[in-house]
Amino acid sequence: MEFAELIKTPRVDNVVLHRPFYPAVEGTLCLTGHHLILSSRQDNTEELWLLHSNIDAIDKRFVGPLGTIIIKCKDFRIIQLDIPGMEECLNIASSIEALSTLDSITLMYPFFYRPMFEVIEDGWHSFLPEQEFELYSSATNEWRLSYVNKDFAVCSSYPPIVIVPKSIDDEALRKVATFRHGGRFPVLSYYHKKNGMVIMRSGQPLTGTNGRRCKEDEKLINATLRAGKRGYIIDTRSLNVAQQARAKGGGFEQEAHYPQWRRIHKSIERYHILQESLIKLVEACNDQSHNMDRWLSKLEASNWLTHVKEILTTACLAAQCVDREGASILIHGTEGTDSTLQVTSLAQIILEPRSRTIRGFEALIEREWLQAGHPFQQRCALSAYCNSKQKWESPVFLLFLDCVWQILRQFPCSFEFNENFLIMLFEHAYASQFGTFLGNNESERCKLKLQQKTMSLWSWVNRPSELSQFTNPLFEANNLVIWPSVAPQSLQLWEGIFLRWNRSSKYLDEAYEEMVHIIEYNKELQAKVNILRRQLAELETEGGTQESP
Repeated sequence: MEFAELIKTPRVDNVVLHRPFYPAVEGTLCLTGHHLILSSRQDNTEELWLLHSNIDAIDKRFVGPLGTIIIKCKDFRIIQLDIPGMEECLNIASSIEALSTLDSITLMYPFFYRPMFEVIEDGWHSFLPEQEFELYSSATNEWRLSYVNKDFAVCSSYPPIVIVPKSIDDEALRKVATFRHGGRFPVLSYYHKKNGMVIMRSGQPLTGTNGRRCKEDEKLINATLRAGKRGYIIDTRSLNVAQQARAKGGGFEQEAHYPQWRRIHKSIERYHILQESLIKLVEACNDQSHNMDRWLSKLEASNWLTHVKEILTTACLAAQCVDREGASILIHGTEGTDSTLQVTSLAQIILEPRSRTIRGFEALIEREWLQAGHPFQQRCALSAYCNSKQKWESPVFLLFLDCVWQILRQFPCSFEFNENFLIMLFEHAYASQFGTFLGNNESERCKLKLQQKTMSLWSWVNRPSELSQFTNPLFEANNLVIWPSVAPQSLQLWEGIFLRWNRSSKYLDEAYEEMVHIIEYNKELQAKVNILRRQLAELETEGGTQESP
């Protein structure tokens, strides 16, 4: 297919652009296969270059001969184009809709992008499993690299190389794969050098209604336990949901078959519930009514911060089991590609100082999200504005980044990277010139030959000239475990993402701060009341003692 077939009107003059924080500007609008470009050809006026893949939805309206296109972006920007002529406006809108919803991944911009910068480092080879394994091999000899999935035959969503207990051979892994959802047998996620405990992740066991078991699976996860030690299985579903999964062939580990493991259910929402939460949140942030009560009510109704709290609470629990209880853990939900990865990643940020550095965090994204099979292509296909029926879209990765930001805000000196780094990752996950977030797993990326045909995001990010904008000047290496607070007053709306394009963001931020202060003031007031009550009770007791004979 030729892009020219989709572009009915490639150029329109006298188009007026309206966008947040910039004055309206008149210029020439051009459509290419991958970009919407507006240039005023005036000095000191910034051009607009917008990737079609960043467009979430468009609205059209007409007043006489003047047409207006409102473009709603996946990064939550809203841009308005005033176009003279109804036909030109309709043609532009039709082309944008077609170019922003291309079915074929190979037609997307990363396959056409050619960098203008010198490539110092090949980001595709920066964080290989062998390199990550070397970091553990110096501390333990109980684990090994397995190539059982080298052709993606055992598990399509796992990478070719995984880390497993040395005592478990590849034939046993193949048997375990048939017992786990999607073939996702338990693999090493994190090794805690302080005490030798580990975090493993997998898909749910396929126990079904008949209580099916797999002795190889039991042997595999028991191989991670020390003599006389118990482990914890953290299931990111409620007990009710896990029980319902048995009717569909899924389920959970039976206590009778896993006597050394204690199962804990921590419900983390997923799929359409998270997508609806994001839609409500962005709608609240775009509310122009300037009514504080209404805005706070909408913010609460979105449940976004509730989801943040649920995920952080579960991650803290996982970290506590490893560091304070001295226990190994296995984490899974249903597929093991969404809430599981949120928890394993955040637990490592809490436990592992390296994950709080720039390269360490990049390695975490590679290992726990990209190589671990989070389906970015499906989850990030739509954002908060699209009206089409949801399929697999869900802001799982954005929620993870929000949780990281919450921890960063509470420990501002413990992270080498800053907020801009997290915002950049959010933007590139949804629309990018780089191939890093294309595809749903390593198998798909291999078939697409992304390493040969596209540029890695890390090749650009890790250039010294770019790193400076993502580096935290307050950073001081902290080798301790950090324990974030999940109290309501400790969690805030991430205005750097959700309010950055909103002209009312200052007002809304003040409203939110006022709400937090009210909550804190009420708690302080309650504490003072409690002290006064105790003092009064003591005085009454003393008075009663003096009057008694």
